[in-house]
Amino acid sequence: MLTYLVQRFLIMIPTLLVISVITFIIIQLPPGDYLSNQMEELRAQGDTAALEKIDFLRKEYGLDRPLLEQYAIWLGIWPGDNGFSGVLQGDFGWSFEYQRPVNEVVGERMLLSFVLNFHVVLFTYLVAFPIGVYTAIRQYSLSDYTMTLVGYLGLATPNFLLALILLWLTNRYFGVSIGGLMDEQYIGQPWSWAKLVSVMQHLAIPVIVIGTSGTAAMIRRLRANLLDELQKQYVVTARAKGLPRRRALIKYPLRMALNPFIADIGNLLPQMISGSAIVAVVMSLPTSGPMLVHALQSQDQYLAGSFLLFLSCLTVAGMFLSDVALAVLDPRIRMGAEAQR
Repeated sequence: MLTYLVQRFLIMIPTLLVISVITFIIIQLPPGDYLSNQMEELRAQGDTAALEKIDFLRKEYGLDRPLLEQYAIWLGIWPGDNGFSGVLQGDFGWSFEYQRPVNEVVGERMLLSFVLNFHVVLFTYLVAFPIGVYTAIRQYSLSDYTMTLVGYLGLATPNFLLALILLWLTNRYFGVSIGGLMDEQYIGQPWSWAKLVSVMQHLAIPVIVIGTSGTAAMIRRLRANLLDELQKQYVVTARAKGLPRRRALIKYPLRMALNPFIADIGNLLPQMISGSAIVAVVMSLPTSGPMLVHALQSQDQYLAGSFLLFLSCLTVAGMFLSDVALAVLDPRIRMGAEAQR
């Protein structure tokens, strides 16, 4: 078991290195960068003073250097001219769009994203788990068919379309807007009890909208896995020897069928930060998803690149945690690792 965990941990290092290279290449693919685009606009306007300032910033942040050197400076393994220590030391750089450090730009948005998506994950698990188990042990019953239909509708309906429908219905019949994550008077204000209450009051609709498709998919997977386990010989033998039905369900089949729940841990950590960007745009949610989209559109490379790398690190860390949990939960994974040795 220890050897398995060490191997999985060591794999993370080259994985993160490759991810950092791919992330840097992605943000460099569009021609130019934020400052060069600004220079073109200022050149067209004839603003010479601002043009010289932009050119100074390009040299200060090393954007006029070769790509390999820019990557080394961004990662923090090559010294820059402006004291930028790099992402390896927790310095995510400067956002040219917001004229603030990246750490400050993503601060409150990341907190709101975490609060929203934590409740989305909680909603998904609390709804999907009991329904998935119930439909598996009541196969081909009326409730099974009903839940299956609801699940297919949840999978087939795009989240942004459901958000638009709910926005229109609440505005049409109740005269209220369900957009945003708080009342307007609390936007940009420091945190207080009233602001927290306002956020909690606005959470219900975004949680339902974002969590619908994930819940439907989880129900289908849990039902399929549990049905497959219930038909195996060890369950039939346990029932034939008189083991009570509930104990025969919980002892092994349900435990083995939980693998998709545990495997999804790898997606939970980045999901809690990034969230659903399209739904956030439709519902005017001040989360980090729209901020990332806007940073990519404006080519704010330090903000976009550092944020993408941060999400990738969370994904890799989540996958490691899911591997550990699966090895603890499912003996077949541990035995497989020992057999390879």
